[in-house]
Amino acid sequence: TARIVPWAIDPTAQVIHDCYDKDGGLVPFAPRSVLRRVCDLYAAKGWTPVVAPELEFYLVARNTDPDMPLKPPIGRSGRAETSRQAYSIDAVNEFDPLFEDVYAYCAKMGLNVDTLIHEVGAGQMEINFFHDHPLGLADEVFMFKRTVREAALRHDMFATFMAKPIAGEPGSAMHVHQSVLDVNGKNIFSNPDGSASKEFYWFIGGLQKYIPAAMALFAPYVNSYRRLVRGVAAPINIQWGTDNRTVGIRSPLASPQARRIENRVIGADANPYVALAATMACGYMGIEKQIEPTAECKGDAYLGDFALPRSLGEALELLRAEKDLHEVLGAAFITVYTEVKEIEYAEFMKVISPWEREHLLLHV
Repeated sequence: TARIVPWAIDPTAQVIHDCYDKDGGLVPFAPRSVLRRVCDLYAAKGWTPVVAPELEFYLVARNTDPDMPLKPPIGRSGRAETSRQAYSIDAVNEFDPLFEDVYAYCAKMGLNVDTLIHEVGAGQMEINFFHDHPLGLADEVFMFKRTVREAALRHDMFATFMAKPIAGEPGSAMHVHQSVLDVNGKNIFSNPDGSASKEFYWFIGGLQKYIPAAMALFAPYVNSYRRLVRGVAAPINIQWGTDNRTVGIRSPLASPQARRIENRVIGADANPYVALAATMACGYMGIEKQIEPTAECKGDAYLGDFALPRSLGEALELLRAEKDLHEVLGAAFITVYTEVKEIEYAEFMKVISPWEREHLLLHV
């Protein structure tokens, strides 16, 4: 993973390493080890998992006071963005000097980024990565986040991958497209006649069964759950549908060889190693246990009920209780992860928010 650090003044390289104990074994609770563990499960079946993350983020004006809300940055026109146009070329062009640096840095680092687009929020962007093996792509997502943050600082703004950085704006996701190839390079989600295979439906069934218990891995912070609200381009349940962007699990329109499943639940704030390991684990268990999905949702999934945890505390309880995930991801990892997150959650609960002072100070 050795790559140059293109923004460093002195010649500098960066390396993402695996963590080993003194006996030469992988440390089981290191995120990269967890992803390796899941990839090995696929390899044992003669399968190659293929993923393609779509990562959203916000550009915001510099903000050194945590008590002040974030605001869109000033573009090259000298104005802050207000149009909030999805796919707007003009909105992206406002930050051309920044993105020219980002693409130049990515080229020097060998990052396989594809398309950059403007998303729905003011100052919200999305970068797409080419389909590839999960471990290498997790490395690239990790390095891309660092690259964008560094480039933004050099243009007097911040880049944030918080799931919900600005009230009233859409949240940021990391949608992950997933497929599985056999030893001959054929997509196991499609039958020879081009129709969807049993494995395709079982993979969806596994996602539906295990996503609620895996939410603490897909939405790892208290802020993550502010993104998952009805009608704002983020799912509230685990229904699935073909080319339906209101569901949590989407099957895009594609040729038989390109048939894939998109997990739309994952937040941009998720650890890429953990998130990819968890979503692949859910699908793997679906195939192994031949879990049938629910009927396809062909309407508005926002009209349905919430089927995801509403807070980090609730998500941690579900994760601790789901022993199937412990077996696939590793019991040591689940123990360490949930303990760390419980400490974070306890720290958050010590903070008194402006909302509480506004609505409760003189009214209770």
